[in-house]
Amino acid sequence: MGVLIFPTVIAVVACLGAWMWGGLTGLFTVALLAVLETTLSFDNAVVNAKVLERMEPKWQTLFLEWGIPVAVFGTRFVLPIFIVAAAAGLGPIVVLKLAIFDPVQYGAYLEGAHHAIAAFGAAFLLLVSLKYFFNDRKTVHWIVMIEKYLSKWGGIEAIEVAIALVVLLVSALILPHEAATILIAGLVGVILFIIIEGIAQSFEMQALPAGRQAGANIAKSSVALFVYLNVLDAAFSLDGVVGAFAVTSNLIWIILGLGIGALYVRSATVYLVRTKTLANLPYLEHGAHWAIFGLAMAMLGSLFVHVPEPFTGFIGLVFIFFAYISSRRAMRQA
Repeated sequence: MGVLIFPTVIAVVACLGAWMWGGLTGLFTVALLAVLETTLSFDNAVVNAKVLERMEPKWQTLFLEWGIPVAVFGTRFVLPIFIVAAAAGLGPIVVLKLAIFDPVQYGAYLEGAHHAIAAFGAAFLLLVSLKYFFNDRKTVHWIVMIEKYLSKWGGIEAIEVAIALVVLLVSALILPHEAATILIAGLVGVILFIIIEGIAQSFEMQALPAGRQAGANIAKSSVALFVYLNVLDAAFSLDGVVGAFAVTSNLIWIILGLGIGALYVRSATVYLVRTKTLANLPYLEHGAHWAIFGLAMAMLGSLFVHVPEPFTGFIGLVFIFFAYISSRRAMRQA
């Protein structure tokens, strides 16, 4: 478990800093946010590991190491600023100043952008999960009665996109005063998924023949998958950023807590890739995608009612836990 040394050192330093600056309150808040972020995003680590296996070693290193600043500051600090700016009709610089000097007001604006964040995240994550289950070439099933039935529908072209669009349309009809926000944000999520997934698959198909051109296409595919993983990480983290402001309005504590969690998630991804855990636990990937589906449904439900953050995380952990148990049982019986 050497991959845990670096995030643990950073976590200790960050918690000491929080304690020196904010006492026991700061220490407890940062630790709580770190635990929440780590547990809520473990399913993200499983999916990341599966995608990383398809990437060149160079891009694996970039995602796992140099991608940390993107995960900590990009998706958990910079991206929400642009979302708030777009939703509130303010300039990014104005929102940045609010985030630094008036985090309470910034948190209020971020909460006000909830419908846009939830619609984008729900649409993107719903497509990630449905794309996995609506696959007519999928032969291994965990929840057999459901997954086997869904895989038969995988022959229908873009059925997952059609379902996501219908879900967005129904949500907009139920909430007409937020219809434009839901449709625009949701469509952005759908379009992003289609473009990134399409580019990655296109390069992978072109890479099948041997030769220098195949190597170039594999490299291009790795670039597309790198972008895909960071968008997926953003979709996972946005809901957590909003939930963090329900715990504290101190932006430094939020960045420290979520940053520690992001480091542990990336470390878990490294561990899964290096140990080839997914190959030894055949249903863990299934559980992760069910967890993603559950998160998408929770984000979709949050458009209409308040969904507590711990409840959202509990859904994912339950799927991961039972998938792990089922995998261990299947390995013993093999």
